[in-house]
Amino acid sequence: MASLRDIRRKIKSVKSTEQITRAMKMVAAARMRRSQGAILSARPFAVKMEGLIRDLDAVYHARGAADAGCPESVRGFLESPADGPAGLILITGDKGLCGAFNTTLLRAALDWLRARERRKTYLAVVGRKGRDFARRLCGEDCEVVTELVGIFPKVGFHHAEVLGKAVIDTYREKGLAQWDVIYNEFKSAAQQRLVSATLLPVAEITPAPPGEQVPEYGFEPDYGRLLQALLPRFVKAQLYRMLLESQAAELSARMNAMDAASKNAAELRESLNVAANRQRQGMITKEIAELVGGAEALVA
Repeated sequence: MASLRDIRRKIKSVKSTEQITRAMKMVAAARMRRSQGAILSARPFAVKMEGLIRDLDAVYHARGAADAGCPESVRGFLESPADGPAGLILITGDKGLCGAFNTTLLRAALDWLRARERRKTYLAVVGRKGRDFARRLCGEDCEVVTELVGIFPKVGFHHAEVLGKAVIDTYREKGLAQWDVIYNEFKSAAQQRLVSATLLPVAEITPAPPGEQVPEYGFEPDYGRLLQALLPRFVKAQLYRMLLESQAAELSARMNAMDAASKNAAELRESLNVAANRQRQGMITKEIAELVGGAEALVA
């Protein structure tokens, strides 16, 4: 049985842990509110641009590449070789203490790699957890093209530009069939959703609804030059939104994990206090019994 001193030492340790987890919860909550505002501001632009690209992609497939007047640099965004290598953009956190946030992502990435075990693959990883995962598991058929570490919780569009440039260059130079992306989407302060989607080619991320008529547009200066300027911007805008989604989701997961840890620490501290009180009461009772026994012995 633990002594009273050991129990008090444990109470002090648990109380210190509780203070730390409460402070981490408050910090995560404050950062999450700012990140939530950023993602709510970025979503409308990304959604509108996605709709525009879907319409332009419909025009491309309706007219054909030659009739649409698309340069070769643009066609790669809209079409890709079916048997080419595959790429994965994995967006994780830099730190732990956020529940199953990183574990879920790494498990999904592992399933993705297993499904393409005998195929050349390329990885673009964001976050220290994803970087460590890639370094452990990448073999001869897997190549890491870029790493972004330490960008959370201060994600900016310049990070998306760096990531987007690496993704687009690899897509063109290596002849990739597709770039997939795995990340956590922010739904609410209490919920995140694992997303596995295709970023390139564009037709895979913006499929037109069946039966939808191709819109009639007039283009100035011309259709090809418009796509040449718009498509790289579209890819980077989507990556920026995904980085913001992941950032807000990670902070909300950390806030919830620290809240649960604080509650568990409080419960443990209460149970230790009860054990200490019982131990102290037992010692007092024992001392009283010894005093009474000594007094009775003197009287006798």
